[in-house]
Amino acid sequence: MTGSANKRQPIGPKTTGRTRQIAKLLLVLFAIVIGVDALVGEQGLVAIREAGRQHDDLVAAIARKQAENAGLAEHVQRLQHDAGTIEELARKNLGFISPGEKVFIVKDVPARTQP
Repeated sequence: MTGSANKRQPIGPKTTGRTRQIAKLLLVLFAIVIGVDALVGEQGLVAIREAGRQHDDLVAAIARKQAENAGLAEHVQRLQHDAGTIEELARKNLGFISPGEKVFIVKDVPARTQP
């Protein structure tokens, strides 16, 4: 038995140093994987920045729609309470005229070419 006990290698500084190197390497790899996931993962920095851009675009779109809505509400108010607005639209879109007015239709004539 004494002969087989001599064949075992004692645990010394070489074995411990190599184990530490492997552990450090594994920790570094783990940190790299975590870092890459934090940047490009589903909840990563890239996804968060894209969500922020989408949020800003949606806020701007909502502001535009609210302004458009306010303009349309003002137009409805004028149509309901201002006879001048209705008259203006009837003249512009339907060609209506008031009693006593005369309509002149001017046709464009192509310019003559001089010889």
